Amino acid sequence: MHVHHLLNNNSIANKFIAQLRDVTVQEDRMRFRRNIERLGEILSYELSSKLQYTTKEITTPLGTSKVQLPANDIVICSILRAGLPLHNGILNYFDDAENSFISAYRHHPNEDEEFEIKVEYLASPSLNDKTLILADPMLATGRSFVNVMQALKQMGTPKEIHLVAVIGAEEGLKLLDEEFPQHTHLWIAAIDQKLDHRGYIVPGLGDAGDLCFGSKKQH
Repeated sequence: MHVHHLLNNNSIANKFIAQLRDVTVQEDRMRFRRNIERLGEILSYELSSKLQYTTKEITTPLGTSKVQLPANDIVICSILRAGLPLHNGILNYFDDAENSFISAYRHHPNEDEEFEIKVEYLASPSLNDKTLILADPMLATGRSFVNVMQALKQMGTPKEIHLVAVIGAEEGLKLLDEEFPQHTHLWIAAIDQKLDHRGYIVPGLGDAGDLCFGSKKQH
């Protein structure tokens, strides 16, 4: 897997990550959602460098101009519900892409710290020979990405896969490297070192879904 770590180089993305992590700024849900959307835009710009391009001649009021335009047939798939703001950010840049939505959540069958990832909803076009952009803000254990990719197999085989995340943990990256094809690209803003005993990223930022949309009843 090819890992593209945004914070390896300083940029305005540092500011948005800092605000996402800050417990005082997190109280503003609209800003939290907007910052995830902004990072989706930045990561999409970086991702665009790996797409295929074709030459097109454009007519201007004074003549013609040749420009290189993306030629990929893109499908953006976000993992509900925390993936929605990230999805919007990616869609802002790839505005003619097809869209796919899938649910994945932590289910605690014994009401303790052990959990499984359950996938229950999928709406998607065919993925055959498409460029799949699979988006989820938090890459913790990596099991959500893996389970979702398993569920998407019924929709066909994509030509290439790009994973997009805001914050991840080393453990999750290791699992994705083992489970996804070698030519998969991961575009991620920040990588943290560990998970806590509940499988949450440390220092991370907490529960992205709750911070975007409010608390939920636990399963």
